[in-house]
Amino acid sequence: MVKGLKIGMKNKAIVILLLVCAAMLGFTTNNYFVITKEDVVLKIPKGFPKPYYKFKNNKLTPEVFLLGRKLFYDPILSKDSMISCSFCHQRIAAFAHFDHPLSHGINGLIGKRNVPPLQNLIWQNSYMWDGGVNNLEVQPVSPITNPVEMDESIAHVITKLQRNPSYAAEFRLAFNDPEITSERILKALAQFTGLMISANSRYDKYMDGTDTFSVSEKNGLELFRAKCASCHEEPLFTDNSYRNNGLKPDTALKDKGRGMITGLEFDDYKFRVPSLRNIEMTYPYMHDGRFRKLKDVLNFYGSPENFYGNAAKEVYEIGKLSEQDKKDLYAFLLTLTDKTFIYDKRFIDPFMH
Repeated sequence: MVKGLKIGMKNKAIVILLLVCAAMLGFTTNNYFVITKEDVVLKIPKGFPKPYYKFKNNKLTPEVFLLGRKLFYDPILSKDSMISCSFCHQRIAAFAHFDHPLSHGINGLIGKRNVPPLQNLIWQNSYMWDGGVNNLEVQPVSPITNPVEMDESIAHVITKLQRNPSYAAEFRLAFNDPEITSERILKALAQFTGLMISANSRYDKYMDGTDTFSVSEKNGLELFRAKCASCHEEPLFTDNSYRNNGLKPDTALKDKGRGMITGLEFDDYKFRVPSLRNIEMTYPYMHDGRFRKLKDVLNFYGSPENFYGNAAKEVYEIGKLSEQDKKDLYAFLLTLTDKTFIYDKRFIDPFMH
């Protein structure tokens, strides 16, 4: 501002507004989207086991990560260029599908299953509700080629990316070569989704002694460890197994889960044990999204008479839960919400700005 310049109240307000806007713009363009080498260092949280996917043949770099982020949010991966990965995996819902019971895909088609959240994926040895994919780099192929999700071919995705001038430059930055290949697309997506690590909830802070729990939360943790942890093992809150949790099959969906992959009757109606991290944000619940509220889930597991068919013995071992038990468990489950993860600037949609 020029020294000695006199500004009226109205003009002063305008100047202040312009300065604020400039500051916001500077923050967005110069800081908010900057990804440094430090941002893509793989940091194993304290107490976590060794991951299955270790980026051994997929060196983490800011350039590849940024390419993966752009691909994740770009609807160009779908047949009609309307459906992106983020269409189903929404950041505000811990990268699950906010509110909808079943996945929505191309042309308004409805899938058969609820959208699972994307978090701590490098600790999974297989993916999808039925475990039909066993490698993080291969996982995106399933939704991209699924006729009721993105209904596209990898070959045509490559063609569309080649027609887009910005992608040639970004592939060159990421791989020192502008060639666009399926391997590079999948490696970039694996870097972005593989760094979606959730490990800074109140539970984590309580475990490392930097936060405290209420009486109800402490009771809930004790109950959880006694009745739920045989399937939902800490600290990941899943054991990566497939079990029949006693839900009555939906006759319209006709989904046999794991049995459709293995072909074994023994595996019919078994589904992946999901992680409970960020469960407050990932409703609706179960593989078919039948329960909208977390309290509905607790009511289901808290009454053995609800279980149908060949439910796993671990489900019956929960036993009857009192109303106070359910309140305490509910209080504890809310401590698994990781706002640091949900609002991590690294995972924001680059097309929003």
